[in-house]
Amino acid sequence: MYSSNLTGFILALVSSTFIGTSFIIKKKGLRKAGVSGPRASVGGYGYLLEPLWWIGMISMIVGEIANFVAYVYAPAVLVTPLGALSIIVSAVLAHFLLGEKLQKMGVLGCLLCIVGSTVIVLHAPEERSINSVKEIWELAIQPAFLSYTAAAAAIALVLIWYFSPRYGQTNILVYIGICSVIGSLTVMSIKAIGIAIKLTLEGTNQAKYFQTWIFAMVAITCIITQLNYLNMALDTFNTAVVSPIYYAGFTSFTILASAIMFKDYSGQSASTIASELCGFVTVLSGTFVLHSTREPDPPILTDLYTPLSPKVSWYIQSSGEHWKQKDEDGLSPNFITILRQDHFK
Repeated sequence: MYSSNLTGFILALVSSTFIGTSFIIKKKGLRKAGVSGPRASVGGYGYLLEPLWWIGMISMIVGEIANFVAYVYAPAVLVTPLGALSIIVSAVLAHFLLGEKLQKMGVLGCLLCIVGSTVIVLHAPEERSINSVKEIWELAIQPAFLSYTAAAAAIALVLIWYFSPRYGQTNILVYIGICSVIGSLTVMSIKAIGIAIKLTLEGTNQAKYFQTWIFAMVAITCIITQLNYLNMALDTFNTAVVSPIYYAGFTSFTILASAIMFKDYSGQSASTIASELCGFVTVLSGTFVLHSTREPDPPILTDLYTPLSPKVSWYIQSSGEHWKQKDEDGLSPNFITILRQDHFK
């Protein structure tokens, strides 16, 4: 079992590297696409035609595949918290590629993430042995997990239909909340599918069970929803803000969902559970220290008519009539724009 956890740990490291890189590449693609069309944050989909965004998407897919396999070999309470390492990767790359400066306290945040992740790995529970997807289905239809699923779906729908149109552009918790709640259900479905594939490759066909396909449909729906709102969050807010808050929310909900569904902490001593929770809190502290030392994105001009200064004097000459606005800000005559009617003929 411990060798299984080690395999999951290595795959989680690979996953974090690719996913952390994808955040930066996708952000550069979103910025480039936003120059020539509506931004993703206002419902634009021009980034789908941007090659750079697709490179980032491929990087994320590779990372998610590694993450997918990691869930087959190790419990979610081990794999998910290691996602903090992707924050370190994205923070370092953002410093060099996006101009989002990483301060000395940010380095301390990175170290806290590493220390916390190490504690989690050392005290992670063993992976539960499952021999059929029907066993996972029995776990999924427990009253406790059904209640969690219903609550998660209700929260996500309220955020999508009510809060997103009204507060999505100003409150990062709206988009990240959707991604985090839906993401916990994604992980549970992905783990079920991964185990089904593993058992099928070992000679026990799991495709014959309808439960496998239900898990697949849930996973696809949740993944599409996550990607859409994650794109909106990345395009609206600074990467340094999105990454740690997304990690904190996603990891917290996933650990909760896994604890309810798979009973990961069953049989563990109180000290072991406490040590793992301390490791998780250390990682959370590191992510927020890292976030607090980063600079916000500079404002982006949304159209060609956004003024470059609070007030600009102008002078219009039309049909011999003159109309001039006084320069109230003390601007020099060099800032005066002269418009002549014959220029528009």
